[in-house]
Amino acid sequence: MYNSILSSNFKNLIVGTDTTVPLKNGLLVPAINFDNAATTPPFYSVIQEVVNFAPWYSSVHRGTGYKSQFSSHLYEEARKTVADFVKADYSQDTVIFVKNTTEAINKIAHSLVSPDKKQVILSTFMEHHSNDLPWRNEYTLVYIDVDDTGRLDMDDLQQKLELYKDSVELVVVTGASNVTGHKNPIHKIAYLVHQYNAKILVDGAQLVPHSAVDMKPHHSPEHIDFLVFSGHKMYSPFGVGVLVAPKSCFINNRPSMVGGGTVNFVTHEYIQWADPPNREEAGTPNIMGVVALTTAIKTLTNLGLKKIENHEYNLMNYTLQLMSKLPDVELYGDLKNIHDRVAIIPFNIKGMTHEMTAKILSMEGGIAVRNGCFCAQPYIQKLLNISSDVIDERIKNPDLPHPGMVRISFGLYNQIEEVDKLIALLSHIVQHKKYYNDLYQTIPDYF
Repeated sequence: MYNSILSSNFKNLIVGTDTTVPLKNGLLVPAINFDNAATTPPFYSVIQEVVNFAPWYSSVHRGTGYKSQFSSHLYEEARKTVADFVKADYSQDTVIFVKNTTEAINKIAHSLVSPDKKQVILSTFMEHHSNDLPWRNEYTLVYIDVDDTGRLDMDDLQQKLELYKDSVELVVVTGASNVTGHKNPIHKIAYLVHQYNAKILVDGAQLVPHSAVDMKPHHSPEHIDFLVFSGHKMYSPFGVGVLVAPKSCFINNRPSMVGGGTVNFVTHEYIQWADPPNREEAGTPNIMGVVALTTAIKTLTNLGLKKIENHEYNLMNYTLQLMSKLPDVELYGDLKNIHDRVAIIPFNIKGMTHEMTAKILSMEGGIAVRNGCFCAQPYIQKLLNISSDVIDERIKNPDLPHPGMVRISFGLYNQIEEVDKLIALLSHIVQHKKYYNDLYQTIPDYF
């Protein structure tokens, strides 16, 4: 009863939860969205605040008109709202607004490059491509292994820190996997990393919307040096991401993108770059997106992240218990220690491709999930035990289908009743695999 009442209250805060979508047979049914790890729908409070601000919308910075002054003040105050939300030290850290988590990581990769030495970056097998690819060109990139359940191997981290010692510039690690939902012990990792005079970057895209994050003071050995996350995964549309970083990080190198707003003084022969964060925010900033983000942060704070986390955990636990009883359903990740996990469930149905399963769920039940590799192909390959021969064959023939999984990811507004509909449909699919496989081989997508 608690779960049902709580999720019902949360559901009323979200735009689009009463939307209907078409099935294959033409009937309209209430949409069920279990694809929140990709993008969440917006809060009503976010949309309303954007509408309220719209009459005051104006160019940010350097304008003397009242609306410009108002917009600029709101924009700068938003940095403090973000810093307080993750307990950053606003006197030593800077909050930089970017498009998304990917841009934030690329910006750090650009800023840390040293022409004097080849730095070592330790990434992990469980990273999103956005916390892997930006480090490949200018650095020596080394991967920390994961165990058979997909959990980070802390012993391997220790060994690689010891092996590379003073050459390690940064350890980059996801706060929570977008594939398995596994949380990493970010403060324990920070403590270990700092013993080797290195820094830690946490990709918080999947963690920040679901759990309270504390960057801890700079003097703490558990301090998080860099934190990145995206508004579109925390009920805030309009394309804003966040980079929280030490101000000192942006001193040695020129900004990764240059233009208006990034300089103090310019001649044809001379450039004096502005101080951070302005030097890292080229062009007209996305003030509407920032309004949306800060409103989402305030809404999440008022709801209580612990309450949200408990609700999403109960949904995940309930779903896992039911799915584990379905024949031919393969579940991935650590199924014993699910307390240390955000509400993400990857799975497959034996004898059915991940594309087919996702398509049937949508067209037969109006249930949105995600399928594929979720921009984490090496991690998926590891979890599925894909052999090197299969990988080599896929490289030689790009037209071969990708191995992958189906991913269920919950938001705060999802309900037990929606899970029951999912389980009923999965049970029917499992019992009639041949029928569905044959039928949907010829069924086109919606558009």
